[in-house]
Amino acid sequence: MTATAPITQDVMTFPRKLPEGPVNLIGLTRDQMRDALIAHGTPEKQARMRVNQIWQWIYQWGKRDFADMTNLAKAYRADLAENFVLEIPELVTRQVSEDGTRKYLVRIAGGHEVEVVYIPEDGRGTLCVSSQVGCTLTCSFCHTGTQKLVRNLTAAEIIGQVMMARDDLGEWPVPGEKNVETRLLSNIVLMGMGEPLYNFDNVRDAMKIAMDPEGIQLSRRRITLSTSGVVPEIARTADEIGCQLAISFHATTDDIRDKLVPINKKWNIEALLNALANYPKVSNSERITFEYVMLAGVNDSDADAHRLIKLIRDYNIPAKINLIPFNEWPGAPYKRSSNNRIRAFADIVYEAGYASPVRKPRGEDIMAACGQLKSATERARKSRRQIEAEAGVRN
Repeated sequence: MTATAPITQDVMTFPRKLPEGPVNLIGLTRDQMRDALIAHGTPEKQARMRVNQIWQWIYQWGKRDFADMTNLAKAYRADLAENFVLEIPELVTRQVSEDGTRKYLVRIAGGHEVEVVYIPEDGRGTLCVSSQVGCTLTCSFCHTGTQKLVRNLTAAEIIGQVMMARDDLGEWPVPGEKNVETRLLSNIVLMGMGEPLYNFDNVRDAMKIAMDPEGIQLSRRRITLSTSGVVPEIARTADEIGCQLAISFHATTDDIRDKLVPINKKWNIEALLNALANYPKVSNSERITFEYVMLAGVNDSDADAHRLIKLIRDYNIPAKINLIPFNEWPGAPYKRSSNNRIRAFADIVYEAGYASPVRKPRGEDIMAACGQLKSATERARKSRRQIEAEAGVRN
């Protein structure tokens, strides 16, 4: 498949700067790491072997000190320490919900901060990862959307969130010891702050690292990328990442979706569904997840449920519908649908032959639930009145 041209955002771009000082090896692809080692004196004939060794120390064992890499010569370790660093985002705060959900505030280069959420479940644990500081999409039901885009995260800052969480969970295996079968961090969802497909290259490189069989070793089936519908990048996602796909759908007519998910004005429901209809054929995924936030009196009627089913059937998309009770935040312009309304909607979808799980809100007491993420410093700078004004709510 021929890759499409990268999508640009209608915002100021942030070109990559040449690194000053030691190079961070975390976040580099294998080829990039090889080139960096050669540029700093590693003989070309040894470079691939050195990459394999360093890669395993970083991503399989979680080491951040070259001195720990004992299968490398002592002089070579000293040379590495002089020319390279192993840096991940700094953990600023950790909050633990009554339900066990953990929300991390992490600081990245430039002093910017993003939020990361770990959700423990029976037999698995999911990490919700951010891809941008802020967001450009301004989805009207999403708290993150009220924070303007600052910049894209680098591949190191994205995979670094996974490494930071494994640090906190104490889940790095010990060399020579048998690995535990059940992982605490078994799944990644790119559903945190930002639109992943507006930061495609860095997201791709980070997820390739997560899937590498000699490192963190997550199956592509355990990684889900959620997009609001950046249509030209959907086929590219299948071709270059191959992970599971989730769509922030949320409406069954263009009029409503234009208001809830403004990117719909650029790529409408028809364009989006055409792209989704081709995705499973390319990536061999089983089903696409349709994320549907339940907003009282806006998109939760029986007619909406029937329209949703018809759209999926008309485009022959293997799908499941994930119903999300709206997580309210200060100044939010919507209310959560009632439990009875959500159940009625779910029943219609289920009876039509589609899985319709209702997502159990997690971490609401620490503002860690879906659509609530926003950097703590951003919240602290603004009063409730300012937040409400930004959301278009009048007292």
